[in-house]
Amino acid sequence: MNQEVENQKQKARLALIMKTSKLRLWFYDPTTRHCCYLSEAGDYEREYNPADFALFFHRDDLDQMRAMVFAICEGKMDTGKVSIRSRAGRESDCKHYEISFSVMSRGVDGLPTSLMAIQHDVTEEYQRQEKINQLLARYHTIFNSSLLDMLYYDKNGVLTDLNERACKSFNVKNREQVLDGSFLLKNNPFYSQIPLNEMTNTLTGSIIDFSEFGLPEYRLEEFGLEGKMYYESTINAIRNLQGELEGVYMSGRDISEMVNSYHRQQAGIRQLQQGTESIQQYISNIDYALSVSGVQLVNYYPHSYTFELINRETKKTLRMSQLRCIRLATLRFRRTVNSALNRMDHLTKRGIMQAIEIEIRDKKGRQIWLLFNMVPMLNEKGEVDRYFGTYRDITDMVATEQQLAVETKKAQETELLKQAFLTNMSYEIRTPLNNIIGYAGLFTSDHDESDEPFFIDQIRNSTNELLLVVNDVLYISRLEANMEEYKKESVDFAFAFEGYCQNGLSNIKPGVQSVIVQPYNKLLVDIDSSHVSMIIQRLCNLSTLMTTHGSITVSYEYHRGELTIRFEDTGSGFTAEIAPHIFDHFARHEDGGLIGSGLDLPIVQLMTKQMGGSIEIQSDYGKGTSIWVSIPCTASVIEKKREN
Repeated sequence: MNQEVENQKQKARLALIMKTSKLRLWFYDPTTRHCCYLSEAGDYEREYNPADFALFFHRDDLDQMRAMVFAICEGKMDTGKVSIRSRAGRESDCKHYEISFSVMSRGVDGLPTSLMAIQHDVTEEYQRQEKINQLLARYHTIFNSSLLDMLYYDKNGVLTDLNERACKSFNVKNREQVLDGSFLLKNNPFYSQIPLNEMTNTLTGSIIDFSEFGLPEYRLEEFGLEGKMYYESTINAIRNLQGELEGVYMSGRDISEMVNSYHRQQAGIRQLQQGTESIQQYISNIDYALSVSGVQLVNYYPHSYTFELINRETKKTLRMSQLRCIRLATLRFRRTVNSALNRMDHLTKRGIMQAIEIEIRDKKGRQIWLLFNMVPMLNEKGEVDRYFGTYRDITDMVATEQQLAVETKKAQETELLKQAFLTNMSYEIRTPLNNIIGYAGLFTSDHDESDEPFFIDQIRNSTNELLLVVNDVLYISRLEANMEEYKKESVDFAFAFEGYCQNGLSNIKPGVQSVIVQPYNKLLVDIDSSHVSMIIQRLCNLSTLMTTHGSITVSYEYHRGELTIRFEDTGSGFTAEIAPHIFDHFARHEDGGLIGSGLDLPIVQLMTKQMGGSIEIQSDYGKGTSIWVSIPCTASVIEKKREN
């Protein structure tokens, strides 16, 4: 009885250890190949044959565990450890285990007759490490792609990282040149006056004369730094909860060119002032300059409402009434002329400058533009007596500006295309490219020749993925720059519909039923068939990617000048958190995978909107998704099928 009580205590201790450590024990019989778990009470559970036991684990990892078990049973090794995943419907639901194998007993031939496995649940550690890896990847991406200089010093003031932008600013040819542990914060001329422990979050501006830092520890000759540098930076001291310094981040930029530009601007202003003073010395030459430039003189007498044009060459004077002045202007400028005359009638003491388009045309058939510049002339009482000014023909200048506006618009459209393309060159393009470079680099390093087919397969897959992404990026950039042309033509949509759908459903998974609903015998509509077919094929292909069971149904209906196409599937759908972002570039599912190619839905949305249509999506997570695309069009022939 004492022995039984002691056994029960041992089992209770063992169960407590297993539960708190997230461990499970199971045993393997090499003779029968059966496995048996040890329950929390310390008793043996029922035996599992190899097929039943395999259902607990991911089939991709099972072969690795079997190979290790067989190696121990054959005496090739005494112990072993393997990492394995549990079997689950989604990758995110898998549990991760580390299983340690050891020999529990041996036969007379020395071969194991029983193996013991300690199964440790390391799911939390795996997820924690994954989050750390993701944070590190984001950190390096932001750090290296920043448009500012980025430097990081550890708690001892040793430079441990800097980005390419900082290397360029400080003329560092090789990053390893300053990351050898010898470059200290106190040796940086910009921050050498600030004690390390007194670093706080602050914005600084510095003017450094490198000639004042000639000591060897500053290493300025090594980088070829000389002259003056104007530098603007932000210091971010990182401290733990106890207030101890963990490191210092610094971001900044070289503003020397900006400061020098300001100095040049100030020098230009001073020169302008000097030039203005010099102009006063040449007032006597104004009359000659007016004659050479073709500028004519003009007077307006507000008391008699008379406009007077003076031709300097012929000395002739043309007098006009206000009404004639207004009628001489083109229709769109008559109100402008009336407003200017009204201000002069009220004796404003402000000058008036106005460009006017008049009804008279020049020898080239263009509407003549005149630029008037009027200033008030005061009598001895300080009252406005008349307005004196000049006018000149600016038709050529206006024509040039109009042409320049057209060319500027074209240049802006080109710039929009460039910006749209650069915006979309994101992580999705760099990832397959990095895979290609990585696997290609493995060929030049020590490797097993049996791995080469795997390397080639990975390079081929990444190349295909990169090609698809680049094609989609180029196409969506064209759409965002409004450079895609849409041409409507008369199309029998009933005849073409099934072909569009079948092309998009060509990759449907086994066990998924495709249903194409055809409600018309003939439907002749004016649409852009090539773009509509692209919309149907992309949305059908998206449904095949998201649907692993059930069905995919595609139907359409024409009603009151709109062609509405509906896509329904029983796929995974979108969560409430993902749904508002499904039209974003490279949107992802909750498990981190791309939605389609990452650009399918944004491309479909842009094409639909540019054709004057609309798109709506309704999704029930885990149950399926419904998509409606409506495109305005006009039907000339409608032959609907009869309902049985």
